[in-house]
Amino acid sequence: MTEETRQPFTAEDEAHMRRALQLAAHARDAEGEVPVGAVLVLGGEIVGLGWNRNITLHDPTAHAEVMALRAAGERLANHRVVGATLYVTLEPCAMCAMALIHARIGRVVYAATDPKTGAAGSVFDTLIDPRHNHRLSVQGGLLAEESSAMLREFFKARR
Repeated sequence: MTEETRQPFTAEDEAHMRRALQLAAHARDAEGEVPVGAVLVLGGEIVGLGWNRNITLHDPTAHAEVMALRAAGERLANHRVVGATLYVTLEPCAMCAMALIHARIGRVVYAATDPKTGAAGSVFDTLIDPRHNHRLSVQGGLLAEESSAMLREFFKARR
């Protein structure tokens, strides 16, 4: 099942994904984390940034998407980020997908697909399941090769 938006990516989309890639590189270089970064945008303004920190924080929920949601929640003093767009360098997992649905995100743009745990149609349909009470648009593939290369190099270096 796929419900991906087929509209072309904008220059703004690319700029935010490039920022997410910078955050992924930070996760890798500064904290030895799997390089995934996320940027949450509401009304044209960045309201949350995140990168993987689950190893650093000893927290299995500290994925880039969740960290961006937490930052936005604190900044906005609200657990909802209605209509926001999340840019993330890797397709969200099922945990992150449900957090995004509960936060009422409007759109998710991801770079690389995740063939092991992707929940936006690659492995699971969690993010795009029509049974949810909240629907969001999903668009994948923006700067996918750059994100995939960063992930491949990270795991190759760890072997």
